[in-house]
Amino acid sequence: MQNDLQKNGHPPALFILFFTEMWERFSYYGMRALLVLFLISSFTKGGWEWERKEALQLYAVYTGLVYLTPIVGGWIADKLIGYRLAVILGALIMTLGHASMAMDTQFFFFLGLSLMIIGNGLFKPNISSIVGQLYPHDSDKKDSAYTIFYMGINAGAFLGILLCGYIGEKIGWSYGFGLAGIFMFLGMMQFALAQKIFGSIGLSPRKEEKLALTDPHANPITEEIIAEATHSKKISRDRILVIIVFSLFTIFFWMAFEQAGGSMTIFAKDYTNRVLSGGNALVFKWVNSLIVISAMTILSIVLGRLFKKTFKDYALSNLFLGTSFLIIWALVFWMLKKEFDAPVAEVPASWFSILNSFFIITCAPLFSKIWESKYNPTGPIKFGTGLILLGIGFAILAYGGITIEQGAKTASVSMVWLILAYLFHTLGELCVSPVGLSYISKLSPVKVVGLMFGIWFVATFIANTLAGLTGSLIDGIVQKYSISIFFMIFAVIPIAAGLVMYTLNKTLLKKMHGIH
Repeated sequence: MQNDLQKNGHPPALFILFFTEMWERFSYYGMRALLVLFLISSFTKGGWEWERKEALQLYAVYTGLVYLTPIVGGWIADKLIGYRLAVILGALIMTLGHASMAMDTQFFFFLGLSLMIIGNGLFKPNISSIVGQLYPHDSDKKDSAYTIFYMGINAGAFLGILLCGYIGEKIGWSYGFGLAGIFMFLGMMQFALAQKIFGSIGLSPRKEEKLALTDPHANPITEEIIAEATHSKKISRDRILVIIVFSLFTIFFWMAFEQAGGSMTIFAKDYTNRVLSGGNALVFKWVNSLIVISAMTILSIVLGRLFKKTFKDYALSNLFLGTSFLIIWALVFWMLKKEFDAPVAEVPASWFSILNSFFIITCAPLFSKIWESKYNPTGPIKFGTGLILLGIGFAILAYGGITIEQGAKTASVSMVWLILAYLFHTLGELCVSPVGLSYISKLSPVKVVGLMFGIWFVATFIANTLAGLTGSLIDGIVQKYSISIFFMIFAVIPIAAGLVMYTLNKTLLKKMHGIH
């Protein structure tokens, strides 16, 4: 399996993981796009009419805990059940969570959130661990592989926000929550039915031990454990220290970036001109159609290539995957027709969040090529650049809101500022997140890769919690200063952190001991 590479040098198993993660992120981001909007919407529109501060605090708790449980899920997989079974169990629990939220009662709403937190803990760190184990421990292709995998993450986010957001806002909140669960189930099935493609990767520790006794060369991870035993403890300690540094700096990144689901969604809903008519409405409808169809076409091409490689051996898995794409295409054409038939275009507030994912889908192949070329910068330089690009995005948003009066609850500024902000945020994300996943895989001691991914996601837990809590301050800061000052805070912090990361470049490279 390891030698069965595609033309771009990556095994077909990577693309099984690509689509599994895509449907999981469809469910996560589809629900997340609706969460704050549902909570703050009026009773007459089917919402719960919460105050902004309360909604953003719940958002902080949920998005924080979603990234805390992976440290437990990583340990369970490392020590007990293996990565593959953890992924399947996590997906099943999350499917039940989405089904609960679609029941449209307060009890089932909070039960659903709880199940998704638990399920994500089993799923998230372990599917990332499997990606890393498809390659030799210090392979130069890992940065590229994780960037491709990250394209799958954002393809799911794009489709989830687009369709769940649209159906939730336009048709009914419970329909949006329920749709997320359907595709989580389909993603779980296509992964579960393609287990043999992973060979001995991701088995439980007990099965790996038995395999090592009968055939020490059957599992590449066994060989890496043997090779790692020759390393000094200092090398392992230094590399873990680098992981900790990278994890700490991602807190600054995600604390700002995750304003997308909170304060930036409120900016889109209450401060951005989203009602278009006449020629502007027609332009938006065509641009929106072009964005959606081009993204779906790219994903369908990737799907077709996977089918060519795997359909013969994994027909049932591919049938589940193919069915899910047929449903998505049908929903896309239904949505676009419904929008073209409307005389006035009101851009859903959740629509702006798809821009991040669209830019990822279109830019990830370019970044993947750069990471494989002679122009590939070091990990710390990538991190620093990503933080600075994120800060520039918020500076643009702060400039766009400079005309909004102090204390204003509503305004109508151009949507151009949000579009530009999302573009720079995306470019920064491509320098930080997939690269971070790759370095966790390369730097971690082989026996605790899942746990190290868990630590990485704990940093994301801290960041998401801070994102929600700082986002909940939006009304107070707008009342006392302005919304421009609010967003400028999130411009200054990442830029400063990025400059510090630049200064740490040489020190961190030494402690990576040859892994660049």
